[in-house]
Amino acid sequence: MEYAEDTPSSPLDRPTIGEVIGARYGRRDVLRGALAMTAVATLSGTAGLLRGGGTAEAAEGAGVPASAWSFNFPELEAAVDETHHVAQGYDADVLIRWGDGVEPGAPTFQPMSQSAEAQDKQFGYNNDYVGFVPLPAGSDNADHGLLCVNHEYTNAELMFPNYQGTTEEIANIEMAAHGHSVIEVARGADGKWSYKPDSPYNRRISLRSTEMTISGPAAGHARLKTSDDPSGTRVIGTVNNCAGGLTPWNTVLIAEENFHGYFKGENSDPAEAENHKRYGVPGGWYDWADYHDRFDVGKEPREPNRFGWMVEYDPYDPTSTPVKRTAMGRFKHEGAETLENADGRVVAVMGDDQRFDYVYKFVSHGRVDHNNRSNNFGLLDSGTLYVARFNADGTVDWLPIVFGTGPLTPENGFESQADVLIETRRAADLLGATPMDRPEDVTPDPAAGRIYVMLTSNEKRKPDATHPANPRAGNSAGHVLEIQVTDGDFTSLRDRWDILILAGDPDDPEVGAKWGKATSEHGWFINPDNSKMDNRGRLWISTDGNSQEDSGRADGMWAIETDGELRGSSRHFFRCPVGAEMCGPFFTPDDGTLFVAVQHPADAEGSTFENPVTRWPDFDENMPVRPSVVAITPKGGGQIG
Repeated sequence: MEYAEDTPSSPLDRPTIGEVIGARYGRRDVLRGALAMTAVATLSGTAGLLRGGGTAEAAEGAGVPASAWSFNFPELEAAVDETHHVAQGYDADVLIRWGDGVEPGAPTFQPMSQSAEAQDKQFGYNNDYVGFVPLPAGSDNADHGLLCVNHEYTNAELMFPNYQGTTEEIANIEMAAHGHSVIEVARGADGKWSYKPDSPYNRRISLRSTEMTISGPAAGHARLKTSDDPSGTRVIGTVNNCAGGLTPWNTVLIAEENFHGYFKGENSDPAEAENHKRYGVPGGWYDWADYHDRFDVGKEPREPNRFGWMVEYDPYDPTSTPVKRTAMGRFKHEGAETLENADGRVVAVMGDDQRFDYVYKFVSHGRVDHNNRSNNFGLLDSGTLYVARFNADGTVDWLPIVFGTGPLTPENGFESQADVLIETRRAADLLGATPMDRPEDVTPDPAAGRIYVMLTSNEKRKPDATHPANPRAGNSAGHVLEIQVTDGDFTSLRDRWDILILAGDPDDPEVGAKWGKATSEHGWFINPDNSKMDNRGRLWISTDGNSQEDSGRADGMWAIETDGELRGSSRHFFRCPVGAEMCGPFFTPDDGTLFVAVQHPADAEGSTFENPVTRWPDFDENMPVRPSVVAITPKGGGQIG
């Protein structure tokens, strides 16, 4: 939701980082991306790897043999039209659409007569994160499993006929369309995927009706208690579920991102005023507060504190209660990718998706139990949350967000670890974390000992607030940061960082883009968002905002080289229909299928339910445009890429 991040809420849009840069570089160097080249060349050895080749030099025919690529697919043309496209040699089949039945007994989708009760059983709107866990549990089956899908937000003008504004019924339908879906899926003998609408595993988790528990250090704290829940330990639903992750024990983590947008009213609790301001509460995007007091901060000023967490649930148990894990911090979580460190502890890496906010990691105190899966369900309730400070010398320090550490004391308004976690952003401000260019997905590469950080954009960054890790003022294109962890230990407190790519058009010198030398005119993109390593350790990136006015380019998927002479080179693989964002890349264990989520197709100026700019994926005059999950498979079998 690009527009949602136009106004940063961080107080740290300030020249303190600029002063650091000023000590090392002349003031002229920070203008219009000039520092990008200087920083990369000075701080690491990547100047030879990140070459901003023009498109004429970037093609494979210009001295780059096909064997130099780790990817082997014909590049897709960058363009935009009403439907989706995939590289030659692949099929891209729609698997499930908004409104399709999920829970047994779900009614047939009726777009002209929707109801909240029906939507609570149907596939939700704006699918984002996609995860796949094999069936049976504990296997590595790549042909049969559960697909776990987030539903981030709603586009009422595209969902409802003759939309004139929110009514109570529309509010309830929208609430039901948020959340998460679990569906059983299988790959047939013909290589095609289908889902089982009558599966006992199928489940809808919604903001309207699903009860969740709150666990960890903030559970039961007075600041989480409301009229509906005087215990501060139970809450109905989850909201703005963006990306997510899978744990080593195959539970699912779903993020709560832009929760601030769902609240209205005047804050009635002065004690929460600073907290609310730092998170942008109330955002006032929706009018649900007109019908549900929980979204009115004048009536329930503590309700926002019950959102902004990571939620864990067990997809193999459709009766299990999802849990909000407060030890992992409260902010606008894009997602949480996890790994098992060499010592058995769990590490989750996370981004706070707003301009000038931060990169985090969580390290569990306990270790993974491979003999008893259920023993792992509380691992994310106890651990240390860290925030990143990217230093000008190319190192990164992980600063512990722990009550009593440094400024995290009663003198600064923190009385306990619960306070620190409820106000994670303010705690990170005080610790001196580095304000970043809108961190979204943060993806670990366990085999290589690396972490990739998607920094989508930051047009608000001024020249005197640039930093080697965020080197461009007015950064509208975004970039990708690479962290090399020390000795392969993801719990390390000091690592090194580098820049993999500076996104944007390499033929426009004003942009200051830097790409690997084999990047063609179709291979470059802007606004990296979600990312995923395939099972062979290769990086794939999806975009949100690549389609700009008059650009003639759609959002989609790109494959990125991370090593060798082509490091930083990008190849275009899939593109979305007009108006859509690319989300949720996830590979089956054999790399034979790539699942992607096409979010908000037809989201363009003037596009409506009656007159959308595309009717993807049905292209039926009786059906509205419908966000959908797509299964990409190689023709004739084999592996993706």
